[in-house]
Amino acid sequence: MGEFKINKSFAEINKKIRDGSVVVLTAAEMIEATKELGPVEAARKVDVVTTGTFGIMCSSGAILNFGHAKPRIKANKVYLNGVEAYAGLAAVDCYVGAAQTSEDDPLNKVFPGRFRYGGGHVIEDLVSGKTIKLEAFAYGTDCYPNRQHESEMSLKDFPDAWLLNPRNGYQNYNCAINLSNKTIYTYMGILRPDGANANYSTSGQLSPLLNDPYYKTIGIGTRIFLGGGIGYVIGNGTQHDPNVKRSENGVVMGGAGTLSVKGDLKLMSPKFLRGASLTGYGCSLKVGIGVPIPVLNEEIATFTAISDEDIFAPIVDYGYDYPEGEGKPLGYVTYAQMKTGEMTFDGKKVTTAPLASYSIALEIATTLKEWIKSGSFTLGEPQEILPSIPFGGFTNF
Repeated sequence: MGEFKINKSFAEINKKIRDGSVVVLTAAEMIEATKELGPVEAARKVDVVTTGTFGIMCSSGAILNFGHAKPRIKANKVYLNGVEAYAGLAAVDCYVGAAQTSEDDPLNKVFPGRFRYGGGHVIEDLVSGKTIKLEAFAYGTDCYPNRQHESEMSLKDFPDAWLLNPRNGYQNYNCAINLSNKTIYTYMGILRPDGANANYSTSGQLSPLLNDPYYKTIGIGTRIFLGGGIGYVIGNGTQHDPNVKRSENGVVMGGAGTLSVKGDLKLMSPKFLRGASLTGYGCSLKVGIGVPIPVLNEEIATFTAISDEDIFAPIVDYGYDYPEGEGKPLGYVTYAQMKTGEMTFDGKKVTTAPLASYSIALEIATTLKEWIKSGSFTLGEPQEILPSIPFGGFTNF
């Protein structure tokens, strides 16, 4: 750390949070501050930069303990409002995945399917205070003789309820286009034929991992904004791959790092956890995440000042290449260009639209900023940072 002119520690920043002297900016505000001050002075004056993202994150779900019935039951099948939850954990623990569909959903038999209700909607209903129907079935044992149990339950009735998401907050992602001659229905939304439109995700300059491209401040134990409450990073997410092409500023030019996160579902809000239905594709959950980035030195200040003009997304064909496992970039486009609502591809204008909400991402970053300034939210120093080399172990401070 000695090569930097500014050197701060988590402990020093947390002390400032507790005594009320901390300086916090959102990632959007940090762009302007660093332009005005330069990275060294920005690092000297700013202690924390807050980030945010809100979008569809399929690899999400909730661990629910529904409590022991009388007589006791060891469930091997569980349904929540008709959505199956995985019961192979313990007697009355289950996991409902955001992408699980209702048992009676016709799926894509009448194409394109509507997927009106699934696991993500169950989670939204619970955090909204609604009552859901729980059905548990079992084969019966001497210690757990009950074979069937039904109850109407709201979130407060579950002894334990955790949001537990294996893969959230993708560091960057594709700009999806369709070069086939028919309309297609994908997890990136509806894509019209012959490259008529393109959809993109992540919140660009506000996105958490784009503000710490080498994962120098984020890892196991990082305290975050999660779904309207407080959660934690519990490690890298599935498909975490830092070995992705990077631009000169170090920012990845495609999907790379991911987060695995956990938080108390009972403290969350339906404003930041919403069930999603993707026509012709399936169900999911929109998740709100905000990660505070401690400005430990001028390098971190430079990273957190990244703007949409400097972040590139790969343009990928979802008509042919992606479904066939090819998916190589046909070119690159900046988030600044995509956010105008139009980009140029192969010599013609293409309409662009986001799947992630920048306005809600900014609200998350601003809310987290206020939590930190008020002293109610201190930084969680990671015990191990996220892997920054492919297939290696964790890189320690």
